[in-house]
Amino acid sequence: YVAAVYEHESILSPSPAVLVERRSALELMGRNLDVYEQQVLAAARQGAQIIVFPEDGIHGFNFTRSSIYPYLDFVPHSHSGKWNPCREPYLFNDTEVVQRLSCMALKNKIFLVANLGTKQPCERTDPRCPADGRYQFNTNVALAADGTLLATYRKHNLYFEYAFDTPPEPDYAFFDTPFAGKFGMFTCFDILFFEPAVNLIRQYNLKQIVYPTAWMNQLPLLSAVEFQQAFATAFNVNILAANIHHPTLGMTGSGIYTPVKSFIYHDMESYGGKLIVAEIPVITKDYKTNLEKTPGRVSEKGKEQSPPSFYAEMMYDNFTFVPVWGEKGELQVCANTLCCYLNYQRAVLTDELYALGVFDGLHTVHGTYYVQACALVKCGGLSFSTCGQEVTDATALIDFQLWANMSTPYIFPLLLTSGITLDFADHMGWKNNHYFLSKNRTSSGLLTAALYGRWYEKD
Repeated sequence: YVAAVYEHESILSPSPAVLVERRSALELMGRNLDVYEQQVLAAARQGAQIIVFPEDGIHGFNFTRSSIYPYLDFVPHSHSGKWNPCREPYLFNDTEVVQRLSCMALKNKIFLVANLGTKQPCERTDPRCPADGRYQFNTNVALAADGTLLATYRKHNLYFEYAFDTPPEPDYAFFDTPFAGKFGMFTCFDILFFEPAVNLIRQYNLKQIVYPTAWMNQLPLLSAVEFQQAFATAFNVNILAANIHHPTLGMTGSGIYTPVKSFIYHDMESYGGKLIVAEIPVITKDYKTNLEKTPGRVSEKGKEQSPPSFYAEMMYDNFTFVPVWGEKGELQVCANTLCCYLNYQRAVLTDELYALGVFDGLHTVHGTYYVQACALVKCGGLSFSTCGQEVTDATALIDFQLWANMSTPYIFPLLLTSGITLDFADHMGWKNNHYFLSKNRTSSGLLTAALYGRWYEKD
C-alpha cells in the first residue's frame, strides 16, 4: 500500500501561556490546517491511501492547563454510532478542527491520522475529575476515506505535558482499512513503555502502526529515526511515524519503516515541512526478521590483556565503558548482571575513539524506566570523558559482532551511521540466551551500534 507521513513545522502561538478567545485559537490552528490541506492533496495525488500528521502539529506546545482550553475540540471518545464530522458538523459543539480533518479525508478519499487537544466534561462525583470539571487529553483521531471518525487514542505516557490529563485506563486504539488491515495507534513517549504500545501490538496481533510524535532527538541512543526503525524491527511491524520539524528545539526525524527497509527524513538544518510518500508491503505473517540465521562462531575469550574500563555519562546514565583500540579485537564489559561482548575489525585505522559501554539500571531523568543497554559508540573526542556525547559524523567503517546476556526479551537493535542515516544489521536475534547484532561494512561511518533493552517489569 502507499503511505504518507508529513513532518510539519508548526505555526506556533507566540505566547502560549496567555489566555485567548476560541476565535483566535481557531485562527492559529486554521493556519496549520491550511498546510495540512495542501499536504493531503499532494499525498493523494501521489496515490497515498493513508496520511499521518505529527503530535502537537495543529495547536503547538508549552501551554498551561487553562491556556490550552480554547484550542481543545470536543471529540466523543467511545461513540456507539458512526459520526462523520464533515457531514454531520451539528452533532456536537466545538468540533471545528476535527470537522476540517474529516473533510480533508473525505475530499481526497484518504485515511487520515492527526493529533489534537480534546476536552471531556466530567462529573463532580467522578473521584478523578479535575477541579475545573473537565478532562483534557492529548488525542489522536483516525478518519476513514469517507470522513468517518474511526478511532480515537488518548496519550497515556505524557512527557511533561501539564496541560493534559492521563486517561483513567490505557486506550487500545486501532482501526481497520481495506488496503492493509488493522492499524494500531499511539503517541510519542508511549513508544518506550509496555502500556499501551507493546500490549496493543501483542493483544491484537497488529502489523501496522501509525505514530504521531513531537520527539526531541537525543543521541547516541534515542534519535527519532534510530528508535522508530528499531521499534519496527523489534516488533516486526510497519510504522508510519510523523514528527514535528523544529530543529532549534532538536525536533526532526520522521519516516515510513518496514522491518527491513526505511524511508526517512532527518534534517536539522533547513526550515519547512517534508512529505514522505512510500509504497510498502503489507505484513501479514509472523516472519521473524533475521532470527533464523544464526551468527558465526563466537570464539571463547582468551586471557589477553583487556583495556582499562572507565565510567562516563551517556544519556544521563552512568555507563561502564572500555575503549575500542587497534584495528581488531575482542572485548567484554559488564555491569550488574549484564555482560556485553564485541568482536570487531576496522577497515582502516582512523583517529577516532570508539568505546563499548554497558548500563543495567533504572533511568531516572525525563522519565523513569529500566534500561539494559550494550552500546558501541563513537566518542566526541579522543579522551575517555567524551564517550557518550552527542556525535553526528564518523568515518570509521567497522565490521562487528555485538552480543549480550540480556534479561529481557524486548531488545531494540540500533544501528546509526554518519549524518544520522540508518543501516540494517546482517544478522540479529537470540542464540544461547544471548542477543546478537552483527554487521559487515556499514554504508558509512559508524555512530552507534547498540542493543537497547527495555525491562518493563522493573520500571
